[in-house]
Order: sequence, then C-alpha cells, then structure tokens
Amino acid sequence: MKTLLYITFSLTFFQGLGQSALQELLQRYNTRSVPYISVEALRMFQQQGNRVVLDTRERNEYEVSHIQNATFVGFSDFSEAEIDSILPNKETPIVVYCSLGIRSEEIAEKLKKAGYTQVENLYGGIFEWKNKGYPVVNSENQPTDSIHGYSKSWSKWLHNGIIVIDQE
Repeated sequence: MKTLLYITFSLTFFQGLGQSALQELLQRYNTRSVPYISVEALRMFQQQGNRVVLDTRERNEYEVSHIQNATFVGFSDFSEAEIDSILPNKETPIVVYCSLGIRSEEIAEKLKKAGYTQVENLYGGIFEWKNKGYPVVNSENQPTDSIHGYSKSWSKWLHNGIIVIDQE
C-alpha cells in the first residue's frame, strides 16, 4: 500500500543551499543542450499567456501540484506522437519543467529532435518556482503549498512548501 509522507521545512534551514549550489547541481547533471528560462521570466510570460508549459514529471507528482495551466506529458511514458496532437505547430514557444530541471532537459531534447524549435527548460524546475513564492495548484486546480519531493534526497532543494513523498 502506498502512503504519502508530508514534510514541512523552514526556509532558514536551507539558506545554505543557495543559487550557487543549485547551479553546481544542474551543471553536474545537465548538458545545457536546451536553453534555460528563469522562473521570473516564465511567470511574466505565463501572465501574458504566450508560452505552452509542459510538466515532464510522473503523474503522481503532477497530481500533488503543478504550475497552473501546465499540461502533463510525463517522463517515463512521454510520447512524441501525443505532443504532436497537442502542439501541431513546431514553432510554438514551449517551456518544460520537472522538479529541478534535469528530467525536463531530456524531454526538451526529444522535443527538439522532433522538430520543435522554441523549447526552454525551467531553471530549478517546480522547486525553484515554489521557492520564489509562485503559486501551484493541485489536481482539482486549487491552490496548494504541497509539492511532490520526488525523493528524500532531492526534496532538500525545496525550501518553501510542504514536501510530499511517496512511501512504499
């Protein structure tokens, strides 16, 4: 039976895990084959409505919370054919995200290989989005402070919110 573990952390506990540490993490795991977009820039574009936002996490992560109006495309079950049915215009500006921006880079690379020309990866993912105080919604499209932490070790990057982790 799967249960959820909720963990709340204080922002002050994680002040030592600043932008330079996040930058080091992303440099270690990402190739930068896809340009980053900052959470601040995405927030501005989101308010203007001129970017398609794709959530590349797993379904259980998306259902806990996601950026409002983001479309779930998944990671393990990602389908280029499904994307083509959602976004038939290859020039559509797209922003992909996951927890931190590592899995989403892989999906962004697949989108680029499929011919999409304007793909950006959200720097720091949904964790950075929430750390900056930007809103997320749950599966009922209601505001929430809960964020799926992906794992105990990766959840340390979320400073602002309620961490939810699946427990087996």
